[in-house]
Amino acid sequence: MPELLFKVETHKIIGICMEVHRILGKGFLEIVYKDAIEYECNSRKYEYEREKEFTIHYKHIILSHKFYADFTLFNKIILEVKSCNGIVDKFVARTLNYLAASKLKVGLIVNFGKDSLEWKRLIV
Repeated sequence: MPELLFKVETHKIIGICMEVHRILGKGFLEIVYKDAIEYECNSRKYEYEREKEFTIHYKHIILSHKFYADFTLFNKIILEVKSCNGIVDKFVARTLNYLAASKLKVGLIVNFGKDSLEWKRLIV
């Protein structure tokens, strides 16, 4: 069985999300979880960008609409943060769009809206 792409980095990201969920629990707005994730990234000195902007190239132009991923970590992985009843197809489609626009290969969707942290790993 082949090794998972960016297994170590993915493990680190899920670890900080589990820590945030363990301390804050469910029920907060997404922005609260994003602030806590940013704190954890800074405290562990993880390379990240928050609200990273991605442009869409079409033929010889850049389209006016831009995507803003919640986080890009280690210059390799897009992290989308949710606080809702569950991870739905719309979140998956949006994250896949971010991956296409960014040319990155791995995306994580984490949901803080349940009793236990829920996450989905996407690879393109």
